Amino acid sequence: MSNLSRPALAGLLALGLCNAASALEHAHWSYAGKTGPAEWAALAPDNQLCKSGQQQSPIDLHAAKAHAPASHDGAIRYGKAAGRLVNNGHTLELDLAGPSDNLVVHQGVEHRLAQFHFHTPSEHRLDGRAFPMELHLVNKSADGGIAVVGVLIREGRKNEALAPIFAGPPKAGAAGRDLQIDLAALLPADRKALRYTGSLTTPPCTEQVHWMVLEQPIEMSPAQIAAFRRLFPDNHRPGQPLNGREPVEEDAAV
Repeated sequence: MSNLSRPALAGLLALGLCNAASALEHAHWSYAGKTGPAEWAALAPDNQLCKSGQQQSPIDLHAAKAHAPASHDGAIRYGKAAGRLVNNGHTLELDLAGPSDNLVVHQGVEHRLAQFHFHTPSEHRLDGRAFPMELHLVNKSADGGIAVVGVLIREGRKNEALAPIFAGPPKAGAAGRDLQIDLAALLPADRKALRYTGSLTTPPCTEQVHWMVLEQPIEMSPAQIAAFRRLFPDNHRPGQPLNGREPVEEDAAV
């Protein structure tokens, strides 16, 4: 990727956290062993931030230590989203079809939803606690900036909004299928979020990613969680050092 043009790099970033593998076929990565997280930086020259970066994700978030924002700076505006569900070998991902009306506002800039995907166990921790799964909604601005909404998932009732995904999820290499998801029904009622500047959680671990991790988790049933874990027993990156970062707590509902 060292010779990628600016448009090519922007295209890579638009793919989000877990779709980088297709653009980096020369540097296969995984979540274990010789191609696992501890080795990502050695797999390709462009992965150096995975080891040397000072704003890496995920992190352990502590609500009690978060600061209040100087002004309201973020908002999540999601409704229904249509796209193609794929298994890219690292996660289940819904790639949106065409321009999206779903967006996140960060510092006055609109970031439109490009895709969402899942990790198990959760990549972020909340007050030291890990969750069974985590949902990442990846949004991209016109100039290539990335804002990600992180949603923690706990075991509980069946998630009807996500039922179309976990009822017979595709296997790696299989053809994807078209789906429509109501994101407004999926997200928790409480949109209080912990916001910080971090990175992609997969190679090349690009920094300057704006994170908004919702404090209230959503629920999935044990059967839904098991359906994902049959495909991906563990696809999370371990926690990274804070390096002096201080998350901000705000309501991202409006």
